[in-house]
Amino acid sequence: MLELSISSSDRGNRATISRLLYKLILIFCCLFTSPSKSADSKPPSRIVSLNLCADELLVALADQSQIAALTRYARNPDMSSVSKEAQSLPFTYGGAEDLLRLHPDLVITSSYSHAEILPLLKERQVKIIDLPLANSLTDIVEQIRIVALAVGHPERGEAAIQKMEKALRTLPPPMGHGRTAAYYQRQGYLSGTGSLIDDIMKRLGLKNLANSLNKSTLSRLSLEEIVTYHPDFLIMGQKSYSTQDIGSQMLQHPLLKKALPASHRLFIPAPLTLCGSLHYPDAIRILDKELETIDHPSR
Repeated sequence: MLELSISSSDRGNRATISRLLYKLILIFCCLFTSPSKSADSKPPSRIVSLNLCADELLVALADQSQIAALTRYARNPDMSSVSKEAQSLPFTYGGAEDLLRLHPDLVITSSYSHAEILPLLKERQVKIIDLPLANSLTDIVEQIRIVALAVGHPERGEAAIQKMEKALRTLPPPMGHGRTAAYYQRQGYLSGTGSLIDDIMKRLGLKNLANSLNKSTLSRLSLEEIVTYHPDFLIMGQKSYSTQDIGSQMLQHPLLKKALPASHRLFIPAPLTLCGSLHYPDAIRILDKELETIDHPSR
């Protein structure tokens, strides 16, 4: 009908009018089919974390009333950077019965754990977010945005990212100066290329021994080998380990202490390296301060 009303002199404008009409139809459809008022657009009200790294993001980005449960590790100060906040929040052991009792509408998990529970959640149409390990600043920023959007507070995510980026801009010059370091842990585990600590080392100007040895992201190095390769520094998760812990006994071995004494050891709280998090700048600052203290003990 529209075309019949157009005179022959206006036929050249048919394409333009058709495009305008098409846009009007799209706008009309969007107005009357928008799900903005639907249940799907409402922020989740019962969020369950089955991922240690998601615990911190939920504490920072979600309302407390939205959190139905964090992981059982969230309250452990040796693993979690939100252990204090988690004391007043519910937690789950992650079992199927536990989850069913919680009636979650959003579950944040990881593909390498709780795989047997996922089909059960999908049957109940529970939204699931698979949160992989964040091994770089880019990964961390992406995860913040994913979780912030999922919990209904994207503006909090952007504010957290801006705060983190500002903190990174104010860091002092890196103190690594091309020296070699090894992130050496219980049972001789070594963190290599592609790991979060590897990314942190690069920002500090340190060379990762694991990269020089062509080691994978996570590998093992014997006590004799670490002493033989003799990095300038060992990066460790804590200053003291229980000698009753068999996996940690090698870190107290006299041979290792003689080869790499306190003046060659950098310490960083384990929660800052277990997960890529909002505390990424703090991890860099702490290790940089450790290096400065070793290089300039009188300061």
